[in-house]
Amino acid sequence: MVLIRGMLRELLVLVCLMLISTSVAGATATNESDIVITVDSSSLRFSPSEVTLTEGQAVRFMWSGQALPHNAVADDGLFESGEPARDVDYRFVFEVGTAGTHAFVCEPHESVGMVGTITVEAAPVEVVEEIQEELPVENTPSVSFMSSIMVTTFAAAFAARRTE
Repeated sequence: MVLIRGMLRELLVLVCLMLISTSVAGATATNESDIVITVDSSSLRFSPSEVTLTEGQAVRFMWSGQALPHNAVADDGLFESGEPARDVDYRFVFEVGTAGTHAFVCEPHESVGMVGTITVEAAPVEVVEEIQEELPVENTPSVSFMSSIMVTTFAAAFAARRTE
């Protein structure tokens, strides 16, 4: 009996270490600004089911070892994590122009309310001031003005020659 308790204790410690190591590995693989959505298998819900982010940010659907397969599909077709699976690591970046509210579902469990909403806010507009370079003012007569004077002079000389 003492031997079995010792083995159970060692197994429990081993399982805890494995869980800690996988959560640390998953955290380092996720971009800091990513919003992670997981699955709550006990109630067949996304967790969190409603998120808000800004254009340029990503949402990451992550779950593993689920008893039932899940996926995440946007109602408007903007993203799809693929076929329902027990292990999913899907990342989608909301590019500029995707602002708005995007509902998504788990296709196999939509009928039991496994749905969510992602609200994407417009990225802040960066105002770039254009510096207009002033053109230097030239004090020399323009080419067209000089050309006009030359043409008029030649015309006057030609007309004077003709009248002689």
